[in-house]
Amino acid sequence: MPRDAAAPASPSGKPHGVIVSDLIELLRLAGPVVLSRLGIMVMGLTDAIVVGHFSATQLGFHAMAWAPTSVFVTVTVGLLVGVQVMGSRAVGAGRPHEAGAVLRRGLSYALWLGLAGAALLVALGPSLLHRVGLDKALADGATLPLIVFSLSLPVYALSVALSFWLEGLGRPVMVTVAMWIANLINLAVNLLLVPGTLGLPALGAVGAAWATFVARSAFALMLAVLIVRLKDARAMGVFDKPARDRPAEVEQRRVGYGAGTSNFFEVSAFAGMSLVAGWLGGYSVAAWAVVLNVVAVIFMVPLGLSTATAVQVGRAYGARDTKGMSRAGWIAFGVTAAFALLVSVLLLPLRHLVAEAYTSDPAALALIGPALALSCLFLVPDAVQVVCAQALRARGEVWIPTATHMVSYALIMGPLAWWLALPMKLGVQGIVWSVIITSFIAAALLLGRYRMLDLKER
Repeated sequence: MPRDAAAPASPSGKPHGVIVSDLIELLRLAGPVVLSRLGIMVMGLTDAIVVGHFSATQLGFHAMAWAPTSVFVTVTVGLLVGVQVMGSRAVGAGRPHEAGAVLRRGLSYALWLGLAGAALLVALGPSLLHRVGLDKALADGATLPLIVFSLSLPVYALSVALSFWLEGLGRPVMVTVAMWIANLINLAVNLLLVPGTLGLPALGAVGAAWATFVARSAFALMLAVLIVRLKDARAMGVFDKPARDRPAEVEQRRVGYGAGTSNFFEVSAFAGMSLVAGWLGGYSVAAWAVVLNVVAVIFMVPLGLSTATAVQVGRAYGARDTKGMSRAGWIAFGVTAAFALLVSVLLLPLRHLVAEAYTSDPAALALIGPALALSCLFLVPDAVQVVCAQALRARGEVWIPTATHMVSYALIMGPLAWWLALPMKLGVQGIVWSVIITSFIAAALLLGRYRMLDLKER
């Protein structure tokens, strides 16, 4: 019997039981994913803190080495979203044995992505550092850490495929536990190699890069062991070589192409915002960096909700449950908006305390406070748009979210930020206003498309 038919309905005919059930499932899936995504941020923060306490110069080397690899990391995550979506669809369709095929395809794809990324960065990264106008000492110092970071890309890509597969099957707790164990390993290796303890030479930024390599390798290994030891691993086809299924292979990559392209547009656009801030001056760069950092921490919750939403919508898609797809999406959008609104209400009066946690410089605080206050206006639409984009991909809409992000972030936000910040002389607030306007445009377009699919599939 369909879930809607069995649920107790209100006088208006809405199945309260199903709505509450979907809400509970959303929160159950999202909680561990949020903690896992926070773990990723903490790993990078740990590197920066340990290296920064060792040497400010080495921290500069570390930051410049990380910057080129971050683009590959972000795009790789997007390209492998198909593992998550296709895994949840297999479960929803009642064909769990196909999940093993999804995993094997994902691992093969991830390995090639990681190897290609590593090869490109090792071959071209050092030259790039020396050709973008950096001080020679900075470029020289960042070269070796960049190479070490690059070497960890294959194992990182494999860990993404493994974690996405477990999350797609609704088992995110395993990923979260492994991520935080990897964080402890990362901290231990940092403390060992960066300052040079137990008689080892002090490696600085290079040591932090090796800590990342070790932690990523440990994370991937833990996930692989967990999957192999699953009680239903054999039933899901984990150990079986799947028959060649070209349509499934194409669909899995197609979902990833859309997400990877979207991620590229967003990362490039926000990198452009930092460039505009750089044209404004040092204090403006600091103010924008604080806004980005605060928003990035907050953004981990919508990111976790987007993963949980994709799993729920993907299951409904696999089961051909159109009402379930629609319901799961709108519940997630409502929860996401409520969370972002609550954070906005809290951040507004606390903005000065938040700013003072980053710096005590009066000139910087004069820019950071107003910028944080203004950023409260884009938290809701920005959070909703990322959840809606992921829900659309799980629903089979791959290129609409990508096109929306291209128009919003690549064509609107960058030029608008430049115009408002420089010719209109709004400074950092002009950059924030460009994000506000762009976020509302993206959210409106994506929500409108989701609603159109609801009407189309009735």
